[in-house]
Amino acid sequence: MFAAVTAETTRAPNRVLLVVILGLITAIGPLSLDMYLPALPDIARDLDVSASQVQLSLTSCLIGMALGQLVFGPLSDRWGRRRPVVIGLAAYAMLSFLIALAPTAPVLTGLRLLQGLAGGVGVVVARAVVRDVAAGRDAAKLFSSLTLIFGIAPIAAPSLGSAVLSFSSWHGVFVALGVVAVLLTVLAAAALPETLPPSRRATGGLGEVARTARSLFTDRIFLGYALAQSFTFAALFAYISGSSFVLQDGYGLSPTVYSLLFGANAVGLILASQANNWLLNRRSLTQLMVAGLGLQVVAGVLALLGAGSGLLPVLAAGLFLLVTAIGVIQPNSTALALDRYPAHAGAAAALLGGVQSVVASVAAPLAGLGDPGRGVPMSVVIFGFAVAALLSAAVLTRTPKSL
Repeated sequence: MFAAVTAETTRAPNRVLLVVILGLITAIGPLSLDMYLPALPDIARDLDVSASQVQLSLTSCLIGMALGQLVFGPLSDRWGRRRPVVIGLAAYAMLSFLIALAPTAPVLTGLRLLQGLAGGVGVVVARAVVRDVAAGRDAAKLFSSLTLIFGIAPIAAPSLGSAVLSFSSWHGVFVALGVVAVLLTVLAAAALPETLPPSRRATGGLGEVARTARSLFTDRIFLGYALAQSFTFAALFAYISGSSFVLQDGYGLSPTVYSLLFGANAVGLILASQANNWLLNRRSLTQLMVAGLGLQVVAGVLALLGAGSGLLPVLAAGLFLLVTAIGVIQPNSTALALDRYPAHAGAAAALLGGVQSVVASVAAPLAGLGDPGRGVPMSVVIFGFAVAALLSAAVLTRTPKSL
């Protein structure tokens, strides 16, 4: 599993410890997006703005994550993995505390952009670390293990947000995020090993970065994996950004019940990711990825049927399958994409995550168009992106012959 780490690495990574640390760092993404979801209606009322204006803070956070990944992914190929993570987490903590003091929606949106940029550092470097130490099926299995921890964040985040709201305002949610980031900064500084020794780091300047970027952008197969994953995440983000308004305002669910439903969906993601670990011994990465993409299209159909008829159980079933499919799509598509560029894992992870964040940032305003009602706008966006993800994989990628 860890054969890719040479003797030059200052500390040989312990598998369990590495999975825990990387999983917690990667969880910054869903924590940033999910923890304040129960507070979105309260923020809109407190700042006296529309739901779509509040949802822009989700979009700006995603854009920030894209920029953070695109900038610091290639830099981690030159600086190593550990230092950028520690700096990014520390900046994320500071910005979280500042967001708690945001007096207006524009300030909130601007600070969320910077918060996303800082959070993107940890997300992209965590992916690069996995590629440093594993490849192919082994990398996909490691990504599946990360998803186990990654999947806990959506379960815990809305519930934690609701718990904070029970004794505080929405400002307290961001204070809690800042505290979490401080703890992660300390953990990364103390225990995260450096997996990219100096001899394997990029030494060229901007010219080398430009050549690597050109190779990535002109690689049809890599782009196929990147777009499939990005459209998948966009479908998920339409659910993340729109579900609190649809389920609480449209169907009358309380913040607590909404958080429980959100958490139940994340359980599906965890189960799927662990099933993926077992299935990798029997099926190829490509086969499993395509199966997950097909499942997400089925989820979009169910969501449309449920929203169109106003039947919450049908809509809930579609949303459950939507989230569950991520547990199969994410680890396999990531491993397939990064396996093509082992010498530039940071840059490849940056483009993979950057495209994902940019595409997903479009989902929030689309899902917020018109009256959320019973969820028809949200479900249309989910279905559209799910179909686009499946088509991207079918048209742009080839099935590897030996994985």
